[in-house]
Amino acid sequence: MNNLRTFSRGGIHPPEGKGATSVQPIRNAPLPSMAVVPFSQHIGAPAKPLVEPGDHVNEAQMIGEPAGFVSAAVHSPIPGTVKEIRSLYLPSGMKTDAAVIELDGEFSRLGKPVQIRDWKSMQTDELLSILKNHGVVGQGGATFPSHVKFAVPKGRTCDVFLVNAAECEPYLSADHRVMLERTEDVIEGIRIIKKVLNPQRVIIGIEANKPDAVAKLAAAGAADGIEVMVLKVKYPQGAEKNLIEATTGREIPSGKLPIEVGVINTNIGTLVSVAEAVRDDKPVIERVITVAGGAIREPGNIRARVGSSVRDLIEECGGFSEDPVKFISGGPMMGFAFGDLDTPVIKGTSGILALTAREVRSFEPTACLSCGRCIDACPVGLSPTLIFKNVEHELLDEAAALGLDDCVLCGACAYSCPAHIPLVSAFRAARGRRRRLAARSKG
Repeated sequence: MNNLRTFSRGGIHPPEGKGATSVQPIRNAPLPSMAVVPFSQHIGAPAKPLVEPGDHVNEAQMIGEPAGFVSAAVHSPIPGTVKEIRSLYLPSGMKTDAAVIELDGEFSRLGKPVQIRDWKSMQTDELLSILKNHGVVGQGGATFPSHVKFAVPKGRTCDVFLVNAAECEPYLSADHRVMLERTEDVIEGIRIIKKVLNPQRVIIGIEANKPDAVAKLAAAGAADGIEVMVLKVKYPQGAEKNLIEATTGREIPSGKLPIEVGVINTNIGTLVSVAEAVRDDKPVIERVITVAGGAIREPGNIRARVGSSVRDLIEECGGFSEDPVKFISGGPMMGFAFGDLDTPVIKGTSGILALTAREVRSFEPTACLSCGRCIDACPVGLSPTLIFKNVEHELLDEAAALGLDDCVLCGACAYSCPAHIPLVSAFRAARGRRRRLAARSKG
């Protein structure tokens, strides 16, 4: 196992914490009696609302249409009545409007047979249009609209389609269970995107701690020539740049996208949504989410409707076994802390963690010790301590010159820092300030 492929610089080995959920089959969450559906669940422009209070909507009806090139459609997860349009903040800090829908009416899909659509004769533009109108976005965290990601720019070619099956974040195992329980849907999603991209190779990059998923994917994908590449267990193996280096040996230049080196990648959950959209005519109205952490009585993986509340999903997992001290949307390394249990699930919600005092290290930061551990841990070869010192003094251009925008916000530096300096939160905030300053200068 020591000769497994991985990225060349840095990386860490935090406790995995997946044992409580990785062996638990996916179960369905109860349907929400009230769904809060944000119009911004993706990178790019928020969807343009198509409904107003008092409107009745059907399950899977489009309630928000894409409002720009980089935007995504939003659909109602339940049949019901729109009670209000409300503003709220998501755990990421993004403010968005949301449709509040009260359950009322018949489900069009629940338990009913789905007519399979023959997609093999469709053209690329038609397939991309389906992804756009069905609201398919990346489900690995970035939530980039899939119809944009899979549209290869003129003058570029994609020779490697890379599937991110690493799921390297501690606690999270939703992708692992999807690979085991919905293997054929994953492969069908790959076949659809292969038709769009026409790559020379399809590679599934997966960490060695999922041997059961490796076996299932290898067997299911063999006839399609899909390569299942087993990788070393090292965080952040699933970060886009690191996964591309580990599987292909290619390095993305600073400020460039994967297509610059002939690669387009996507996440496991996204592929299931691709298959459902194209084959089954089903928009993204649900996803699988890991609900875990030491404070959860019955941790597991839950298939939940978009717009369901965190509170309801925690109750579905038995509630709290002890008082949590921190809630995180996503994983503990790259996720977002939040405090409102009425926060809704969105397309990019990979996990809900309720952590205990034993799991959360709480220390007051001290001055940098100049120990270099953050530099050793950084998977993209940056000097986090030097970037932080410039950010701390509001020297944002200098921080950018040192690689602020190349940081993948993986948290390896902060995890390794004996001074407990909040490096990642400082970098994320500094990037936000730079974007706002740039927008003002243009305006």
